[in-house]
Amino acid sequence: MFSDTHPRRMGILVGGGPAPGINGVIHSATIEAINNGFEVIGVYDGFKHLMEGKLVSTQLSIGDVSRIHLDGGSILRTSRANPAKSTESLKKCVCALAEAGISSLVGIGGDDTAYSLFRVTQHARGDMGLNVQSVHVPKTIDNDLPLPEGIPTFGFETAREVGTQIVRTFMEDALTSQTWFIVVTMGRKAGHLALGIGKSSGATLTIIPEEWRGRPVRLQEVVDILVTAILRRLADDKRHGVALVAEGILEYLDPEDMRYLEGIDQDPHGHVPLHDINVSDILKRWVVKDLADLGIKAQVRDKELGYELRCAPPIAYDIDYTRSLGEAAVDFLLAGGSNATITLQGNQVVAIPSETIMDPQTGRTGVRIVNVDSFTYRSAYKFMIRLKPEHAQEDMLWARLAMQTNLTLEQFRARYGYLVGMGSRPY
Repeated sequence: MFSDTHPRRMGILVGGGPAPGINGVIHSATIEAINNGFEVIGVYDGFKHLMEGKLVSTQLSIGDVSRIHLDGGSILRTSRANPAKSTESLKKCVCALAEAGISSLVGIGGDDTAYSLFRVTQHARGDMGLNVQSVHVPKTIDNDLPLPEGIPTFGFETAREVGTQIVRTFMEDALTSQTWFIVVTMGRKAGHLALGIGKSSGATLTIIPEEWRGRPVRLQEVVDILVTAILRRLADDKRHGVALVAEGILEYLDPEDMRYLEGIDQDPHGHVPLHDINVSDILKRWVVKDLADLGIKAQVRDKELGYELRCAPPIAYDIDYTRSLGEAAVDFLLAGGSNATITLQGNQVVAIPSETIMDPQTGRTGVRIVNVDSFTYRSAYKFMIRLKPEHAQEDMLWARLAMQTNLTLEQFRARYGYLVGMGSRPY
């Protein structure tokens, strides 16, 4: 257990999926801790081994981390292991840390890691009487942690930059080969990444779950949005385009559509691993079938976009950002702080207490969703080529769209009018 015979030791671990900039946090946190008299222990694979009562680790030196901030990935690897799933797992985590003399812990991760850190610290202090400090550095390319407006999670800007470059090549391919791409991007509960890539690349349209404003999402409605976007382009004699869809639409599916997720196991934190579902293929097949039913033969390709982004070398923004966050996290611990998420607001370090970003009903970290009433979203939406409420009374447009199909104008309005507020859903 902790004693004066142990040197002061600080642990660093990484949880959840990779994001560009992880090594930047490890880099600066290690240097700041060593310069303040700590030994730094890099814990491998998040909580995976700790919750088994083992410490699989390496002692980090300044030389070990001096240049890693330029690299993607994580030198400490990562895992989604969840110590909060049982009291026994929490106890084993605390005991493994205590036996190694690690009394301060820097956790790099998303909402699940934040919650795990909070529960480990809570268990150590409340149930075992041990003084364990922890601090969370917010990481996710989804940008969905409940930070203040305009404060990104690290990794998001690099993922948006790399994703934008990839989608630009899809757009050029679409034009060259006269085809459509349906690109599903990572974003479990929010559409920030899809929207950011879509607007930055100039994609034809982007579909995010926030559009439904809390209503269950129907897959057929998503398909109808895509089909009518394709028809709008055809009406302008254009047979190509790129549509982005946030994978988070599956998180909000109507129960009637949940059958499409059957046979998919949950991860240790209770989430459906969306990467195991080929959402883009499902959408492509439905779109192609619906177009064929309308008498239209179109070339549609599907792509999943996510893994290409997670371990990309960080851009300058995330290098700068993560070096600041790592240093700030250690300084927070040195000042005696614990159970907080480190942020930079107005060029100042602000530690947000863990309790304030937890959902009071579930005890879990909340989710920051896209504000569809914001100027940022409205601006992105304005550029999209799709059917919109303001098109409801544009009779000429509806006639042009119907002419692309084997439906009469009246049949077409009856089928797709609900998308712009005319009539009820036909299913």
